[in-house]
Amino acid sequence: MEYAFQTTRTPARRGALDRIHAVVRGVIEQTRYLSPLVDVAIRLLVAYVFFRSGLTKIASWDSTIALFENEYSVPLLPPAIAALLGTAAELSLPVFLTLGLATRFAAAALFVFNIVAVISYPDLGEVGLMQHQYWGLFMLVMVVHGPGKLSLDHLIARAFAKRT
Repeated sequence: MEYAFQTTRTPARRGALDRIHAVVRGVIEQTRYLSPLVDVAIRLLVAYVFFRSGLTKIASWDSTIALFENEYSVPLLPPAIAALLGTAAELSLPVFLTLGLATRFAAAALFVFNIVAVISYPDLGEVGLMQHQYWGLFMLVMVVHGPGKLSLDHLIARAFAKRT
């Protein structure tokens, strides 16, 4: 037995659907303007977290070396070199994120750095692990999506596009 479904739209129903569609389309249109601001917010959040950590490390270098010798078990590197490289990464890469310059590279490098930090510190705890997961997700967004329109990367790309 076959059933035929017919949908009859009354003018009132069609008008309501058109209004809902217009509202949804308007909301989606507005998100296009918010996207660059969200991109900047993500870059600045990640930059702030890692830069602040780097500042903490250089504020007391002896404590930092002690942490790398006793607490952190960074694979393949002696503690002093791991401390130096880690601190350098935490102080330099956030500057690139803030400017939106070489953003994908900086985010990818910090993503790897973030993984090493989680592996190297076994007493991280549940909350610390969750924070690192959020930061990792934000960094993946930057790697995949890019820095957004409010960045030096975008300005440079536009300048090169005009030349060709």
